[in-house]
Amino acid sequence: MVTDMAYYAFLDENNIVTEVIPGKNENEDGVNWEEWYGNFRGQVCKRTSYNTIGNSHRTNGTPFRGNYAGIGYTYSQDLDAFVPPSPYASWTLNANIQWQPPTPMPNDGKGYSWNEETQSWVEVNG
Repeated sequence: MVTDMAYYAFLDENNIVTEVIPGKNENEDGVNWEEWYGNFRGQVCKRTSYNTIGNSHRTNGTPFRGNYAGIGYTYSQDLDAFVPPSPYASWTLNANIQWQPPTPMPNDGKGYSWNEETQSWVEVNG
Protein backbone atom coordinates (compact mmCIF):
# COMPACT_ATOMS: atom_id res chain seq x y z
CA MET A 1 0.00 0.00 0.00
CA VAL A 2 1.37 3.42 -0.95
CA THR A 3 1.27 5.80 1.98
CA ASP A 4 2.09 9.12 0.27
CA MET A 5 -1.32 9.45 -1.33
CA ALA A 6 -4.74 10.26 0.00
CA TYR A 7 -7.30 7.63 0.94
CA TYR A 8 -11.05 8.02 1.02
CA ALA A 9 -13.74 6.11 2.90
CA PHE A 10 -17.28 5.68 1.60
CA LEU A 11 -20.04 5.53 4.20
CA ASP A 12 -23.47 3.92 4.18
CA GLU A 13 -26.61 5.58 5.62
CA ASN A 14 -25.50 4.58 9.15
CA ASN A 15 -22.01 6.10 8.75
CA ILE A 16 -20.44 2.63 8.49
CA VAL A 17 -17.42 2.39 6.19
CA THR A 18 -18.22 0.21 3.18
CA GLU A 19 -15.09 0.79 1.11
CA VAL A 20 -11.72 2.59 1.27
CA ILE A 21 -9.96 3.68 -1.91
CA PRO A 22 -6.73 5.47 -2.80
CA GLY A 23 -7.30 8.77 -4.55
CA LYS A 24 -6.01 12.19 -5.43
CA ASN A 25 -4.22 14.18 -2.76
CA GLU A 26 -6.28 16.76 -0.94
CA ASN A 27 -6.85 19.85 -3.10
CA GLU A 28 -4.76 18.41 -5.95
CA ASP A 29 -5.72 20.25 -9.14
CA GLY A 30 -7.65 22.73 -6.96
CA VAL A 31 -10.44 20.19 -6.36
CA ASN A 32 -12.00 19.14 -3.05
CA TRP A 33 -11.61 15.42 -3.73
CA GLU A 34 -13.55 14.30 -0.67
CA GLU A 35 -16.57 16.15 -2.04
CA TRP A 36 -15.88 15.11 -5.65
CA TYR A 37 -15.64 11.37 -4.86
CA GLY A 38 -18.78 11.60 -2.72
CA ASN A 39 -20.74 13.31 -5.47
CA PHE A 40 -19.44 10.89 -8.12
CA ARG A 41 -20.51 7.84 -6.10
CA GLY A 42 -23.62 9.37 -4.58
CA GLN A 43 -22.33 8.46 -1.11
CA VAL A 44 -20.85 10.32 1.80
CA CYS A 45 -17.09 10.25 1.42
CA LYS A 46 -14.51 11.15 4.08
CA ARG A 47 -10.76 11.38 3.70
CA THR A 48 -8.77 9.11 6.00
CA SER A 49 -5.10 9.01 6.98
CA TYR A 50 -3.19 5.77 6.47
CA ASN A 51 -0.67 6.94 9.06
CA THR A 52 -3.17 7.61 11.87
CA ILE A 53 -3.99 4.96 14.47
CA GLY A 54 -5.12 5.45 18.05
CA ASN A 55 -5.29 9.20 17.40
CA SER A 56 -1.51 9.27 16.84
CA HIS A 57 0.45 9.73 13.63
CA ARG A 58 3.04 7.06 12.82
CA THR A 59 5.59 9.53 11.47
CA ASN A 60 5.03 12.26 14.08
CA GLY A 61 2.72 14.22 11.77
CA THR A 62 -0.68 15.49 12.76
CA PRO A 63 -3.19 12.69 13.40
CA PHE A 64 -6.30 12.88 11.24
CA ARG A 65 -9.74 11.47 12.10
CA GLY A 66 -8.60 9.19 14.92
CA ASN A 67 -7.84 6.03 12.95
CA TYR A 68 -7.29 4.93 9.38
CA ALA A 69 -10.74 3.87 8.21
CA GLY A 70 -11.46 0.20 7.70
CA ILE A 71 -14.50 -1.60 6.37
CA GLY A 72 -16.94 -1.90 9.25
CA TYR A 73 -15.58 1.13 11.11
CA THR A 74 -18.06 3.85 12.05
CA TYR A 75 -17.51 7.49 11.22
CA SER A 76 -18.45 9.56 14.28
CA GLN A 77 -19.52 13.06 13.34
CA ASP A 78 -19.22 14.16 16.97
CA LEU A 79 -15.57 13.07 17.13
CA ASP A 80 -14.82 13.65 13.41
CA ALA A 81 -13.11 10.28 13.65
CA PHE A 82 -13.26 6.69 12.43
CA VAL A 83 -14.08 4.31 15.27
CA PRO A 84 -13.21 0.62 14.97
CA PRO A 85 -15.92 -1.93 15.78
CA SER A 86 -16.15 -2.69 19.49
CA PRO A 87 -14.71 -6.13 20.24
CA TYR A 88 -16.98 -6.61 23.26
CA ALA A 89 -20.07 -4.89 24.67
CA SER A 90 -18.35 -4.17 28.00
CA TRP A 91 -15.42 -2.30 26.47
CA THR A 92 -15.43 1.51 26.32
CA LEU A 93 -13.92 3.99 23.90
CA ASN A 94 -10.95 5.87 25.32
CA ALA A 95 -9.61 9.34 24.47
CA ASN A 96 -7.37 7.84 21.76
CA ILE A 97 -10.43 6.39 19.99
CA GLN A 98 -9.49 2.82 20.85
CA TRP A 99 -11.56 0.25 22.77
CA GLN A 100 -10.39 -0.67 26.25
CA PRO A 101 -11.55 -3.43 28.57
CA PRO A 102 -13.10 -2.75 31.99
CA THR A 103 -9.93 -4.17 33.57
CA PRO A 104 -6.45 -4.01 32.07
CA MET A 105 -4.89 -7.19 30.70
CA PRO A 106 -2.26 -8.61 33.09
CA ASN A 107 1.26 -7.59 32.15
CA ASP A 108 3.12 -10.71 33.24
CA GLY A 109 4.35 -11.98 29.88
CA LYS A 110 1.63 -14.63 29.59
CA GLY A 111 -1.02 -14.80 26.87
CA TYR A 112 -4.60 -13.86 27.69
CA SER A 113 -7.97 -13.65 26.00
CA TRP A 114 -10.99 -11.70 27.14
CA ASN A 115 -14.01 -13.57 28.52
CA GLU A 116 -17.04 -11.33 28.07
CA GLU A 117 -19.31 -13.52 30.19
CA THR A 118 -17.11 -13.17 33.29
CA GLN A 119 -15.63 -9.86 32.16
CA SER A 120 -12.17 -11.07 33.00
CA TRP A 121 -8.92 -12.09 31.36
CA VAL A 122 -8.32 -15.82 30.94
CA GLU A 123 -4.83 -17.18 30.54
CA VAL A 124 -4.30 -18.90 27.19
CA ASN A 125 -2.21 -22.03 27.38
CA GLY A 126 0.07 -22.12 24.35
